[in-house]
Amino acid sequence: MKEENSKIFGLLGKNISYSFSRGYFTEKFEKLNITNYKYVNFDIQQIKDFSSIIDNKKSLGGINVTIPYKEEVIPFLDKLDETAKNIGAVNTIKFTKRGNLKGYNSDVVGFENSIKPLLKKHHKRALILGTGGASKAIAYALKKNNIKFKFVSRNPEGKKEISYDSLTEETLKKYTVIINCTPLGTFPAIEKCPNIPYQFISEKHLLFDLIYNPEVSTFLSKGKEKGATIKNGFEMLQLQAEESWRIWNE
Repeated sequence: MKEENSKIFGLLGKNISYSFSRGYFTEKFEKLNITNYKYVNFDIQQIKDFSSIIDNKKSLGGINVTIPYKEEVIPFLDKLDETAKNIGAVNTIKFTKRGNLKGYNSDVVGFENSIKPLLKKHHKRALILGTGGASKAIAYALKKNNIKFKFVSRNPEGKKEISYDSLTEETLKKYTVIINCTPLGTFPAIEKCPNIPYQFISEKHLLFDLIYNPEVSTFLSKGKEKGATIKNGFEMLQLQAEESWRIWNE
């Protein structure tokens, strides 16, 4: 499968040399024998530098967005898909035929399809660790699946957020799904983990970590020790990447 026009796709983020997306799409283009598509990292230190990337948009086929720009990129876009608008965070940008930039969120599809097979009847409530852009997509997917949730934050704001210090045995008995949306525990600082009372985790719990490097983070390993079901973010990343590809090509 060869294309006439050269296209550049890329990942927008900060300090992203590790980039799962670049490896994934480079391999995908090779498999599909698309020789004139290229996937690069748009590694910028501040969001205002995004303007210089889109000035070159004739050859841009699409962009993925990662930490810390999933929310900050929104003012640069012309339109938002309904899901992205509801979430308030974007991880996929499409360049439309009219030359507009449209924001989507494929994290929802990736997370939902990754966690669904593990959900049991007693998984009615979830704790979302962290309040960044990714956590908003997670909350949207949980709501869609009738799972009540609370955000856990170092600086809680409003009714939907609670502090790490307030997590008790009672809280963890009630909230049997725990999702880590923080970067704590990512390589190379793999010994780190969110500060929750792991002693109250049981085999009824499901721990999901958006981190995929290392394969089993400290957060997941502490859950596994208590008999909890665990899953990392690798499949979620694959699924959201495929959803991005579908969006760019529809």
